[in-house]
Amino acid sequence: MLSEQELLEGCIRENPRVQEQLYKQYASRMFALCLRYSSSRMEAEDTLHEGFMRVFQSIGRYTSTGSFEGWIKRIMINSCLKKYHANKHMYLKQTNIEDFGQLNEEYHPTGYDKLQVTDLLDMVQKLAPGFRLVFNLYALEGYNHKEIGEMLDISEGTSKSQLSRARQILQKMLGYEKHQTTDV
Repeated sequence: MLSEQELLEGCIRENPRVQEQLYKQYASRMFALCLRYSSSRMEAEDTLHEGFMRVFQSIGRYTSTGSFEGWIKRIMINSCLKKYHANKHMYLKQTNIEDFGQLNEEYHPTGYDKLQVTDLLDMVQKLAPGFRLVFNLYALEGYNHKEIGEMLDISEGTSKSQLSRARQILQKMLGYEKHQTTDV
C-alpha cells in the first residue's frame, strides 16, 4: 500500500498503476457516499467514476491544508450535485408525502432492532432528489441551510422546507404515526 504522498506524486505524474491504487483505496467509501446521493446503484457508479476522473484531473491542485480523503469526498459531493443540476429538469415533479403511504409496509420492519443500515439507505434513496440532497447535505455532511441553498441554487427557506418534508417522509416510511417537531 502506497503512502498518501506516494499516491499524490504518482497521480500527478499520471501513473496508471498509482491511479488504480488510489481508486482501490478510496472507491468503496466514496461509492457509499455517491449511493446516498443517488437514486440507483447505476447512477452512483456513474457519479463515482466521474468523480474520480475529476480527482485525477485536479490532483495537482490539492494542498495539504486539509485531509486528502476529505478533499476527495468534497469532489464526490460536487460530482453528485453536478449530476443533480444537469438533470434538474427531470426532477421538477413535486413529491407528496401521501405518495409514500404504500412504502410504509414495505419498509416498516417488525422491530426497529431489525432495521439495517441498508434499509435506511434504501429509504433515503426513495426520496425525491431535492429532498434526498438536502437531507444528506444537512443530516450527514453537516452543512447549514445557507450553504445548502448556495450549493443547490435554492433559498434557505426551501432548504429548511425540503429537510422537513424529507424527515416527514422518512418517519412515514418507518411507521411513525406522530410527527415530532424538530428544529431545522
